[in-house]
Amino acid sequence: MSANTGLELYSYYRSSAAYRVRIALELKELSWRQIPVNLLEGDQKQEAYLQVNSQGLVPTLVTPEGTITQSLAIIEYLEETYPQSPLLPASAIDRAQIRSMAYQIAMEIHPLNNPRVTQFLTAKVGASEAEKMHWYHHWIQVGFTALERRLTVLGSKGSFCFGNSVSLADLCLIPQVYNALRFDCPLQDYPIICAIYDHCHQMSAFSAASPEAQSDYPAK
Repeated sequence: MSANTGLELYSYYRSSAAYRVRIALELKELSWRQIPVNLLEGDQKQEAYLQVNSQGLVPTLVTPEGTITQSLAIIEYLEETYPQSPLLPASAIDRAQIRSMAYQIAMEIHPLNNPRVTQFLTAKVGASEAEKMHWYHHWIQVGFTALERRLTVLGSKGSFCFGNSVSLADLCLIPQVYNALRFDCPLQDYPIICAIYDHCHQMSAFSAASPEAQSDYPAK
């Protein structure tokens, strides 16, 4: 691990967005301190945290240069500041392809299944638990069907989303698949996505960043 980076990550073990950032930190072998924010208990709504992140969301990364919110912005900062174990390739077109997939996951799939949305469906719209899960499964199916097709077109071999090394796209994909499995979404129609998930989970950085490995993961 690198010493004295001064990085502090406000995180919740089950947050997909925080999970992405944890993977980046581990891949780049950076030292960092986790500050748990319990979203279930409402820590994110407390004034002390709103002073850190005015949106009341995780993750938030505190650096010696300033505080950054939004997972993709955080990861791009880490990429530019700590170039080891690059998450974006040298070629402009390749970087664009990877960003496109990352945005497809982080901006098209994830927001529709964010707990803020699903909780609103049940608490405010009056959806039943079954209707909420139908919503969740539907949008995973729509999103993963398009992504599986995209991975096929780009020639993914099932190790990574793009090429022969881990990239920003994989950092977005793995947490999304983790959640899909958690909510029993059928994934048999997405062999490339599943293969990438299985392959990345064999890497120590992904294991160290997983929800189960975090200090705020509930004790059994």
